[in-house]
Order: sequence, then C-alpha cells, then structure tokens
Amino acid sequence: MDKKSFIGIAVVALLFLGFAYFSSKEQQKFQEQKALYDAYMDSVARASQPVIPVADSLAATGAVLADPADADSLAAAARLRQVEALGEALATAREATPEEFTVENDVLIVRFSTLGGQVKGVTLKDYTKYAPRNERNVPVELMDPATSRFGLSFYIKNGLRNVPVHTLDYVFEAAPVETLEDGSRQVVMRLPIAADAALEYRYLIHDTKTPQSDYLVDFDVRLVNMAPAMANQTQIQIDWMNDTFQNERGFQNENMYTTLAYRFPGESSIEELGMSEKSKSKEISTQVNWVAFKQQFFSSVFIAPENVTYANVKFDTAAPESTLLKSFSAQMAVPYTPQTESYDFAFYFGPNKYSILKKVEFPAGDEIHLERLVPLGWGIFGWVNRWCVIPVFDFLRNYIANFGIIILILVILVKLVIFPLTYKSYVSMAKMRLIKPQVDELNKKYPKQEDAMKRQQATMELYRKAGINPMGGCIPMLIQLPILIAMFRFFPASIELRGQSFLWADDLSSYDSVLNLPFSIPFYGDHVSLFALLMAVSLFGYSWFNYQQTASSQPQMAGMKFMMVYLMPLMMLFWFNSYSSGLCYYYLLSNLFTIGQTLVIRRMVDDEKIHAIMQANAAKKSKGKKSKFQQRYEELLRQQEAQQRARRK
Repeated sequence: MDKKSFIGIAVVALLFLGFAYFSSKEQQKFQEQKALYDAYMDSVARASQPVIPVADSLAATGAVLADPADADSLAAAARLRQVEALGEALATAREATPEEFTVENDVLIVRFSTLGGQVKGVTLKDYTKYAPRNERNVPVELMDPATSRFGLSFYIKNGLRNVPVHTLDYVFEAAPVETLEDGSRQVVMRLPIAADAALEYRYLIHDTKTPQSDYLVDFDVRLVNMAPAMANQTQIQIDWMNDTFQNERGFQNENMYTTLAYRFPGESSIEELGMSEKSKSKEISTQVNWVAFKQQFFSSVFIAPENVTYANVKFDTAAPESTLLKSFSAQMAVPYTPQTESYDFAFYFGPNKYSILKKVEFPAGDEIHLERLVPLGWGIFGWVNRWCVIPVFDFLRNYIANFGIIILILVILVKLVIFPLTYKSYVSMAKMRLIKPQVDELNKKYPKQEDAMKRQQATMELYRKAGINPMGGCIPMLIQLPILIAMFRFFPASIELRGQSFLWADDLSSYDSVLNLPFSIPFYGDHVSLFALLMAVSLFGYSWFNYQQTASSQPQMAGMKFMMVYLMPLMMLFWFNSYSSGLCYYYLLSNLFTIGQTLVIRRMVDDEKIHAIMQANAAKKSKGKKSKFQQRYEELLRQQEAQQRARRK
C-alpha cells in the first residue's frame, strides 16, 4: 500500500469516527428533550383527567406507601379535589359501589344496575335461542350485559365553571322495589346532584297479563329541583348502545333481518339502515319518534313520545364465528329549558310479533306503528299480508296446533280463491290451442315483414270472433304473484313459526338441513335443505307441464324453454337453500296443487264443446257490430301501417 492510499484510509476513518461521536451526542440530546416533553404531556393528561379516588389510583399503579398517614393525607387531598370539581353529592356518587338486581313479570326478567341507573340486560322467558344439536334450553337475551350502556349527559354549574355530568360515571341510590296495586313493579333510582337537587329514574314493569303492556318498560326521567344547578344549555344528550347475541340458526339469514330502525313523527312507515356485513351509520338531523335495535325476531326499542331532536345511529357487524351479531349505538338529544321537570320515555323489549306490536301505543292513544318492525313488504304485498294472510293465519292457529297443517290449509284457501281465474285461464289456453291452425294460415298469408300490421289485425279479428282474450292465460299468474311475494316476506318474518317443527324440519322459520356438507358451495351453502330441493323439483315439474300446455298455442314460448323449465328451478334451489323451510314447504304445496288443478280442469273441459262455442261466437260476432275498443284498436293499427308505408317511400 502506498503512502497516498494509507493517508486516504486514515482520513476516511477519522471522518467516520467523528460522525459517530457527533451522532451519539445529538441522539443523547434528543432523548433528553423527548423525556422532558413526555413528562410535560403526562402532567397535562393527568391534569385534564377527572380526579379519581386515591384507593383506585393506588390499585391501578400497584404503589405501596410506607406511611399510612401519607396514604390518608393523599386520599383526603384527592377527595377534596373531587368535591371541588364535582360537589359533595356527585363526588360521593362517584365513589359508591354499584349493585345489580333483577325485576320480573310473566314474560320479562329485567336486570338493573345502580351504575348509571340503567337497564343492563333483558331475558325473555317465553323464547329460547337456537343452539347446536337443536338444543333450545337457553332463554333469549336481548343484549350483552357487558356492553349495554344507557346514559344522559348534561352540564351543571360549579362556581364559575360548567361541569359535564355523564350519568354512566355515577352510582345511583336505589329505593326498594315497590309493588303497586295493579301488580306492576316500580324501580326508583336517584342521583343526587346538589343539596336539594337530584336526577331521578322511575321504571315501571307492568304485569297486566297483556303482552303489549308487559313487554313495555315505562321510563320516566325527573329533574327534581335541578333548574338552579343546571348550566345554560338547550338539550340533554342520550347515549344508548349494546351488542346483540346470535339467536337463530344461520348467521347470514339472521344478519339479513337484523338492522337499526327508526320512525319519524307522524309517519306510518319506518326507516332502516338496511343490511350490511360490516358497518352502517346515519346522522338524522330531524326529530325521531323511536329508535329500535332490531333483530330478526326480537327488538329493543327506545320510545320518546315527545320525540328526540336528532339521532346519530350506527351498527357494526360481528364475525360469523362470534356469539354476537351486531353492535348497535344511538346518540340522541331531547330539548331542555329551565322549566323542564320531567321526560316520559319507554322501552319495548320483546318479540317482533305483529299482533303485539300493533297494539303498542302512546298513553294518549296515538299509534306509533311498531308493527312496521315486522317486514311484511311494501305496497300491495304488505296489504295482502296485513289484511289477508295474518288474519287467516291467526284464525287457524286458534284451532290447529300443527303449523304444517295450517300452511297446507292456507295453500288450499288461496287455490280455491283463484280457482275461477285458473279455470278461465285454462279455457283461454285451450281456445288458443284449437285456433292455432287458423293463426298459422294467417302467418302464411302475410309472410312479409311489411304485412305485420295486417297479420296482427287479422289475428285480433280472429280472436274477437272466437271470443278469446290473449291475456286470459296471464291473469291468474298476475293475481297469484302478489300472494307468492307476500308469502316470501311473511314466512321468514313470522315469529309464530319460530321453533315449530314439521316432518324433518325442526324450525319452520329457518332452513331444514338433512345433510351437512364438509365444504361450502358458493351461493348454495354448506348444507342440503330437503324442502328447498323438493320445491325446486316441483317447480321444474310445474314449469315443464305448463310449457307443454302453452308452447303449442304460443310459438314465442319456445325461446323461453331453457329459462322457464331449467334455469328458474336451479336458481330457486340455490336461492332458497338457506331460507325458511316453511316458505319452501308453502311453494312446494302451491306447485303441486297447481299441477293437480290443471289436471282436474283438463278432465272437466271438453275441447269439442269449446270448439263449438267458438264457432257459435264467430258466427254471432261476424253479423254484429264491432265494439268501440275493437274499432279504436283497428284504427290505431291502420294509422301505424300508414306511417310505415310513408317511411318506406
């Protein structure tokens, strides 16, 4: 190595050592400054936090004081700071030990906690949740007590400062549960705010033996002499949240019907956040009458007869493998003035049963339309369910215990009602089949596209003389369609079917599984529903039978064979495999009865008599005048034909 190389290496080494020394000094300086900054931020954080009892502080840090006198002095100082910040009454309530107790009636067990004076849990006595191996011995709980929270937030005056009060941070004083003359039980919990001021919660659990009342829990909030203590504010905030458990078989199906719903004042309909496998939220800036944490068959509803001024609502969906379903939250507010002395609220904790929810109303007799929590469909589909299906279903339940038989009778009644239309439909198709040779002759007579108007006009004249309504075959299907869609909404939402068994199905409100697959098929699932499979087979049979009846008389039906006969049954099989077995059973019976009706009508109808009637009609109408509708229709065809000729020129 020459001299220049040695000098170069030495210079580089010196530069490296110098840089390392300088960096270590800077790093040490940075760490010292960071430590000072962290200490400053910790002191700011401690100053901004509410003062907590010294016993809690010592328990949290694990510190042990050598001198008990020092511990007493620190506790006294911490207590003094709490009293200075909150006042004697609230400081005492913050340090108190919370307790829990239950109150029940024939249908509810309500768990109360003095921490926040809130309802921590509700158990429904008459309903059990679905468990593996078809066990149903665990009562339904509407909320997870570990996550249930309901509290009010407002400001009070303390000298020149406004102190925020969150009731969930304080322990209420609970009076002994009082049984009233009518058998209802009253729970009173009180939070002292100042010497003569207190926030009082009054819960009333009814025991009237009427479900629409017994699932209600009246909740009155009273501001006792609180006006002098309250700071200047225009509203009191309400925070309500809880997590719901999975109660049904199949996470996806239950999640589809589980959402957050609310009603605007004066509306007969309700709004929902809709379905989501993740999260959904909405900020509602207008008044809201009630907010419901709605599951497939059960709901927890907060009712405000005088309405809340706004509502920010949200839910998060739990993982399918969890025992929970959704986490609900609602942030609301009610108006406040110094003259405000009380608020009258209520909770509904119970089933989504139409007959019960329909009767829940305000004390003044105003309807609040909780029955809309049962998703019966919109428009004509909801009308069919409310005015036809539910009354008949409830009537049959009074005399028949087996729901499989009730569904069978329901199918028979529907088929009897539309039988006259079904008969006319078959006669119309028979006429179309008999007149088809004459229609083929017209097609040969006018083969060109430019003669389409003449061909159509001649065909309609032929139909008129034969007394055929081209839409006659579609009318029964159009009449039956609202009923089929109404049933599609009714069965999965009908709590009456929940837990009811029939044949191999142990729960008509959920799917029946005769075979559990070791894997999951996309869009199908990991099980085989026998009712869904039989329904798809019956639909294939009905579609094939119907195609054979209509294809000969209506040539355009040939192009729809694949979709009607093969594709539709396959799609229904995939779609309904995880749906209500009661719904699949209804569609199965409906298809079988339709095929049977058609076979019976075929034996009743004589094609020769129909052909004779058609000839008599043709002879009669050929001599008579055309109807005004026929004249207008022919005039319209002539105008269209003239326009086409003009365009061709």
